[in-house]
Amino acid sequence: MATGKYNVGIIGYGLSAKTFHIPFINAVPEFNFYAVVQRSPKPDDDAEKDHPGIKSYRSVDDLIKDDQVHVVIVTTAPESHLPLAKQALQAKKHVVVEKPFTPTSAEAQELVDLAKAQGVLLTVYQNRRWDSDFLTLKKYIDDGSLGRIVEFETHFDRHRPEPPADNWKAYHAPGTGAVYDLGTHLMDQVVHLFGLPKRITGFVGSQRAVNKTGLEDSATVLLHYDDQLLVTVKAGVVSPEVDQLRYWVRGEKGSFKKFHLDPQEDQLRKEGMKPGDKNYGIEPESHHGTLSISQDGKITSRVVPTIEPPTYVEYYRRLAQALGGDASKIPVPPEEAVSVIRLVELARESSTSGRTLSV
Repeated sequence: MATGKYNVGIIGYGLSAKTFHIPFINAVPEFNFYAVVQRSPKPDDDAEKDHPGIKSYRSVDDLIKDDQVHVVIVTTAPESHLPLAKQALQAKKHVVVEKPFTPTSAEAQELVDLAKAQGVLLTVYQNRRWDSDFLTLKKYIDDGSLGRIVEFETHFDRHRPEPPADNWKAYHAPGTGAVYDLGTHLMDQVVHLFGLPKRITGFVGSQRAVNKTGLEDSATVLLHYDDQLLVTVKAGVVSPEVDQLRYWVRGEKGSFKKFHLDPQEDQLRKEGMKPGDKNYGIEPESHHGTLSISQDGKITSRVVPTIEPPTYVEYYRRLAQALGGDASKIPVPPEEAVSVIRLVELARESSTSGRTLSV
């Protein structure tokens, strides 16, 4: 490429594109936000006005036909991920797919196989691998501070008992529901740390008293590992807490307990911050976690700072390196994303059958 940049085309111009992709693409010099597919621009929602100089297409076909597009990002509803990613891969475009990857693991594997056959890169946007609290916890696991881990709890709980907003996310469709929406974030982090479990027990359903659509709004998934490790993945909507639990991890040598979510999403959505802004991605001291250490029969606890994160920019930094030829830098190997969708399927099956299933 004469410009030395990878031209990026985004399918969809909703929250995902505006908040979780475009700011980070613009923060990495190897990428150029080149084009978007926006079917129906409005006076107050027009990609061309928001980003002068980009191409705004009305159809995916037109974007795919543009040979100046090198990377395609799919940010549409989950049930469209397979056909849109497949179309882009068949045109030998590199592809980033929003999470959840696809509604089924068979569809996900089909895309992985196609990308390999076409000789192009495929990855999934599991951006929470670069949450500051997750990286802090990972540091204490990796350096042995906690010893052998026996229990790992990861939560994404909220108190929203009222009926959900009337939008597409509230209705049954392939790839929707709490275990796909939030569960894939949480389970991706677990698989990234520990690999696949041996068995799985799922409880998937609704905690709301009024739920006209019947779409599952909550999930608790137990992941059983051979070395006595039990992982609890939990996303609920009835949790009246001032401070929501995020992690509680216990090992032979120590434990780590943390409340509050990583701040990046709120900073992007509610505060209008961008990557590179002062304090972007930095947690306040009041949100820091507690590290407890057992030594010589005595347990001591201290509040430990959350590390300064590379932020979600790191996803696109690594993507640029992978596109440049360093395959080890692919931000999320698609095979791992296939495994996460398989765990979702098994969690739902376990919940329906009332049985613990082998993975």
